[in-house]
Amino acid sequence: MKVLLLSRYSQTGASSRLRFYQYLPYLTAAGIEVTVNPCLDDQYILSLYSGQKIQKLKVLNAYLKRLKSFLKYNSYDLIWIEKELLPWLPAFAEVFLRYLGISYLVDYDDAVFHRYDQHHNPLIRAFLGRKIDKIMGNASMVIVGNNYLAERARAAGAKRIEYLPTVINLDHYRILQPQKKNIFTIGWIGTPVTAKYLNGIARALAEVATKRSVRMVVVGTEKPALEGIYIEALPWSEKTEVEQISRFDVGIMPLFDDFFERGKCGYKLIQYMACGIPGIASPVGVNQEIVEQGYNGFLAATHEQWVDALITLVDNKELAQQMGRAGRCKVEKEYCLQVTAPRLVEFIHQASHRTP
Repeated sequence: MKVLLLSRYSQTGASSRLRFYQYLPYLTAAGIEVTVNPCLDDQYILSLYSGQKIQKLKVLNAYLKRLKSFLKYNSYDLIWIEKELLPWLPAFAEVFLRYLGISYLVDYDDAVFHRYDQHHNPLIRAFLGRKIDKIMGNASMVIVGNNYLAERARAAGAKRIEYLPTVINLDHYRILQPQKKNIFTIGWIGTPVTAKYLNGIARALAEVATKRSVRMVVVGTEKPALEGIYIEALPWSEKTEVEQISRFDVGIMPLFDDFFERGKCGYKLIQYMACGIPGIASPVGVNQEIVEQGYNGFLAATHEQWVDALITLVDNKELAQQMGRAGRCKVEKEYCLQVTAPRLVEFIHQASHRTP
């Protein structure tokens, strides 16, 4: 069986790496031959994260290359799309596939549709506001990472919707032996784009730092401008991220409660739990399913709840370790590649028929 994977990013892009590339060895072993064609390269991602201006000519060239690969659609049994074929353009390519009766499978791990239907520009809302709905409605199957995305797919008239969380590979995650430390480490991992969410709990972090001996480690972004707490910033690397997370005493995932955030898949929490680390998260979207309050972590909506949750874990190391073990157990049962890969293989086979 031959599949053309039209991912949004190369290996550097987290969504493409986690939703697609980490599955490739399993798909190959299952007899599925995948040809990979990312739309946007590593340089685009680096420019995005560093705040540099995106070069439109390079993006145009990337789009032309995508269209060239897309025109070979008839050589494959299935087209596998990440979100959309051409960002910020109408869904003409996906409609063309449907017109020809070519099956395509589309995958969503965030609420990309809100980039269009919630855009400040009324022209974007008018011309692209229903773009993702059209893509979902024409797909043979829509795979989603959470219920919020599934609800949108149902409203769009998707023929078949399947749930597949964003997961880790257990082979890469291990639990380190607890180390005796004089200072409690509050950890966060992400990108420069998502570091803004830390501002929402800045006062809580500062208050905890006045009451207990704590520090903060952020991975994947420059040192944020948060006052009142010592912060160490570490560069992200796929090779070192597990070891870095394993040094946390607690992992945090603050979010704003808004449209786009409700479509996130909680990957930070899953990483923390895979390392045997308790997590504290805003009760937004799928976070409420991943975190079982008081069992494998805490949900915190207010300033007081964030302060209480952090101090509870600082003061009770045994509870923190117990929560970490419970989180690891949940990951092993629900949020790892070893569980989801066989399901994805089945989905691809089921989606690969030609439509009349």
